[in-house]
Amino acid sequence: MSTSTAAAPRASLLALAYLAFVSLGLPDGLLGVGWPSIRAELTVPTAAVGLLLTAGTAGYLTSSVAAGFMLTRLGVGGLLAASTALAASALTGYAISPTLALMVCCALLLGLGSGAIDSGLNAYAAGAFGPRHMNWMHAFFGLGVAIGPLIMTGVLNLGLSWRWGYGIVATAQLALAAAFVLTVRAWARGGDAAQPGERAPAVAPVRATLALPALWLGVLAFAVYVAIEVGAGLWAYLLLTQGRGMGASAAGICVSGYWASLFVGRVVQGVVAERLGTRRILVGSLVGMAVGAGLVAVPGPAAVAVAGLALIGFAAAPVFPLLTLTTAERVGAAHADRAIGLQIAGAGLGGALIPAGIGVLLGTDVERLGPALLALAVLLLALYAATTKIRVIREPNGGAPTTRRS
Repeated sequence: MSTSTAAAPRASLLALAYLAFVSLGLPDGLLGVGWPSIRAELTVPTAAVGLLLTAGTAGYLTSSVAAGFMLTRLGVGGLLAASTALAASALTGYAISPTLALMVCCALLLGLGSGAIDSGLNAYAAGAFGPRHMNWMHAFFGLGVAIGPLIMTGVLNLGLSWRWGYGIVATAQLALAAAFVLTVRAWARGGDAAQPGERAPAVAPVRATLALPALWLGVLAFAVYVAIEVGAGLWAYLLLTQGRGMGASAAGICVSGYWASLFVGRVVQGVVAERLGTRRILVGSLVGMAVGAGLVAVPGPAAVAVAGLALIGFAAAPVFPLLTLTTAERVGAAHADRAIGLQIAGAGLGGALIPAGIGVLLGTDVERLGPALLALAVLLLALYAATTKIRVIREPNGGAPTTRRS
């Protein structure tokens, strides 16, 4: 059965999934606005924020990999309840931490909770949600990232300590954890049950999962995709101001427009994907990313680079959710949960390392951003084609693989 024809998910579980993705984005938005106040109160250097980011990334990668393996033991409801409670505890720790060392420990715990929520929800949604809700769910993450700075800004404007910002988000996370606890059984009924006449896929041995070439090609594809998304947003301002002569304010607005195009693209293409099918949308999106990167690479007016960035954002919008949604088609349903966890970890690692490498390239010439993005976009296209070819070889009769449905 095609992933585009998944049965309609229960409204209560869908709402919780959306809220969970909002909650994933909130802490990211808090730190940027709150760090100057945090640094001043704890009397630490500005660069110390790197310790928090490193600890958080380490925790995120660890739990992302482990989540796919823990799902078979805890179930998706239990995993989400425990992970959200862990994230709430970590944010509470942020709010009461007297030292940077304790905050770093809390960052590790927050990363552990966030990685498990991300992987667990993506694994669940890949079997229970259709393309529309997968895209919209990821769009809500962007909404959370946007709301976080508003919360911290509001707290600081009221003359309150930055700790209140983390306390507010911790309270929201705690309420979400309670909701997951109350719906543990509903998650099992809502996502793990097979359709009438179908049998739920058996869980494959770990060695069999790790031996799949399509698994590792998929992990690499996720790393490259997130590197493009993050790299474009991170370094576009530098290109526009130093390379294309754009004013600081205008460049800032254009970078915001890039992130807005990603959000809008997920909302719009979530509907389109159900009509045209995930394969067409994925191929069109990957080609669109390459074309957009080509525009950024073309020497010329800043407007051309801005158009390229907007195209990259809009085209990239459905790639992460739809690649997640079609994981079972590439590796088989019995391997899907573990594969998704490894893919999420690959995405986190790629988003951290590759944009940093691009930054090294830009140290000598900011115009190298476009060619770097274009090379990554072409590589992503090749990786997707390779995973599709492996799937066809593995299923010579052309039959569709079995996938889980609610």
